[in-house]
Amino acid sequence: MTTAAGGAAADASGGTGLGSGGARVLDRTRHEGRRLALTFDDGPNPVDTPRLLAVLREHRVPAVFFLWGDHVRAHPEIVRAIVADGHTLGNHSMQHDDMSDWPAERIRADLAATNEVIRAAVPDVPIPYFRAPYGGWGRSPQVAAELGMRSLGWQLAVTDWEPPGTPELVRRLAEGARPGAVVLLHDGGGDRSQTVAAVERFVPDFAARGWSFDEPERG
Repeated sequence: MTTAAGGAAADASGGTGLGSGGARVLDRTRHEGRRLALTFDDGPNPVDTPRLLAVLREHRVPAVFFLWGDHVRAHPEIVRAIVADGHTLGNHSMQHDDMSDWPAERIRADLAATNEVIRAAVPDVPIPYFRAPYGGWGRSPQVAAELGMRSLGWQLAVTDWEPPGTPELVRRLAEGARPGAVVLLHDGGGDRSQTVAAVERFVPDFAARGWSFDEPERG
């Protein structure tokens, strides 16, 4: 993931567990077997998100887009395009701040503001998931649950926030994939052209091997 200034930052683990309030953090697909759930953080991005949507549309792959509130405010038309293509929305905070030591009241205000911005772009569209920036969950899973959202982590992150080249991203995806895993990728927060190219190569290759792409579990 990236900082608000666009610099690289390390991710904490997104694996299944409990936030400090006791709410569960999900990290698996809805169905069992050779399935993956693709998730994309930090958008919308006016350059790379539309390109990514075209790739997903071509291969009929569902995804969850975790939206950065300030980016939604700048590019509401891209959020509408995400929804029009049938993808699921997630709350990724207003400004991508680390919430790990925030009090519940501050978290609630941020998540509610992010939902309000998203719903200004796409009224009445469900926002079933939340993901904490940097995987710094703290009290956020419980607060998200109180706002009607499930916290979604991941089992596989390929460090695409520090672009290593498309072939390396494809290799990391192929070697790291496990049945039922939620995969963390990015369509915003910087130049994500390598991620889009990697998805374009990875998806049909894995589909040819008998894998499919699923939605995450709902808890």
